[in-house]
Amino acid sequence: MVERDEDPVLRAKYRDYCSAKVADAVLSLPPTEIYKLAEAEARASNRLAPASYNDAIRFATRKIREQLNLPEFQDWARAYREDPSRYDPELFGLWESEEEGD
Repeated sequence: MVERDEDPVLRAKYRDYCSAKVADAVLSLPPTEIYKLAEAEARASNRLAPASYNDAIRFATRKIREQLNLPEFQDWARAYREDPSRYDPELFGLWESEEEGD
């Protein structure tokens, strides 16, 4: 039997929630800000500056993920179980493909 905190659907929903939060933050930024974040992340990780917009998005995403201070899975799972309606509207639905085994 799967323990509640190891529920694969709940884990998939957590990843979906975190992805949605990061994507929302990235998409709300103008390209100039994305490049600034990307350059800062590249410097912090001793890498070359982004060579393309895709590289900039990748670097900026790492930086934003750190800045968002997303909840740990255990904390999020507890809050989700208490009130799923608080989180469900924020999910992309990616967890459904994980549930189906995709």
